[in-house]
Amino acid sequence: MALDADLEAWLRLSLIDGVGTQTLHKLLLEFGTPAGVLAASPRALAVVVPPRLASSITAGGAGDEALSAVAAWLDDPANHIITLADSEYPQSLLQTADPPPLLYAKGRIELLNQPAFAIVGSRNATAQGMANAEAFATTLGDAGMVIVSGLALGIDAAAHRGGLASRASTIAVVGTGLDSVYPARNRPLAHDIAASGLIISEFALGTPPLAGNFPRRNRLICGLARGVLVVEAAISSGSLITARLAAEQGREVFAIPGSIHSPLAKGCHALIKQGAKLVESAQDILEELGATMPRTPDKTAAAADGDDVLLAHIGFEPVDVQAICTRSGLAAAEVNAALTSLEITGQIESLPGGRWQRVR
Repeated sequence: MALDADLEAWLRLSLIDGVGTQTLHKLLLEFGTPAGVLAASPRALAVVVPPRLASSITAGGAGDEALSAVAAWLDDPANHIITLADSEYPQSLLQTADPPPLLYAKGRIELLNQPAFAIVGSRNATAQGMANAEAFATTLGDAGMVIVSGLALGIDAAAHRGGLASRASTIAVVGTGLDSVYPARNRPLAHDIAASGLIISEFALGTPPLAGNFPRRNRLICGLARGVLVVEAAISSGSLITARLAAEQGREVFAIPGSIHSPLAKGCHALIKQGAKLVESAQDILEELGATMPRTPDKTAAAADGDDVLLAHIGFEPVDVQAICTRSGLAAAEVNAALTSLEITGQIESLPGGRWQRVR
């Protein structure tokens, strides 16, 4: 498609190597519009940016080849570029310290200005953690909140699945260009989100999965949302960065507690000690936000006990076979056979070190 003059100016400026979010904000503050920046004299530009960057700008910005690639991408009607000057730009991000000047988007851009809630957590989540994330997301989505997360493995992916199953849908904020999917294992999920939800990125097409981009995209995850729920997180988890940014942006922070023996609960417990709100159900979040529970039952409260008597001796904290034998009075062979059956039916999960844990 042919680019209109305003969008072309935004792209020519933003695609210059060295023009990041903060630099572009400074230039717009000084010269008003991207067209005004591109028309400025080298002397005027040099007051705001280094001389070499000023020369790149006065040379006309990014070349036609880069613009042609973007124009070809925009030929797909599902693809969009939203600038700070557009009415579709998410108002919630305008309240943050450094909103991205451009957003690349694939899918339903109307979701950007609907009530939203973020769910994040560990990439190496337990089955129970992922079940919790998906159930919370579906319940919150049915209450009218678009579920925002980062398309990572584990908790993020589960949250997106829950959002897709709800009436509100989901937004994935990614740390690459939208012409690729990272991680590749989430490609089917990304296709589902593009069809029924929305994927956005502040990074230009062709941007690879650079490590520094993922913490940066976290500010957008919480910036879009009224609050953030951390489901499972180690003490060094990137999810804690999202929670910190959320608190700095004035968003509510929530965390699900877990076993004192689980490394994936330590990050959540640290957040709770720092003032995050402990939650046990989606209703806790909705009450805190002043929202209304959906008519559908809260899936996070559902728990199936199963028929096997062995379940009564397996709690929601990790336990080994010897402890189960002691509690149940059964032989190890009987216990191992029952554990295999219960794992196949999804009622328990195996953990490192030969331990087992019940799944809600």
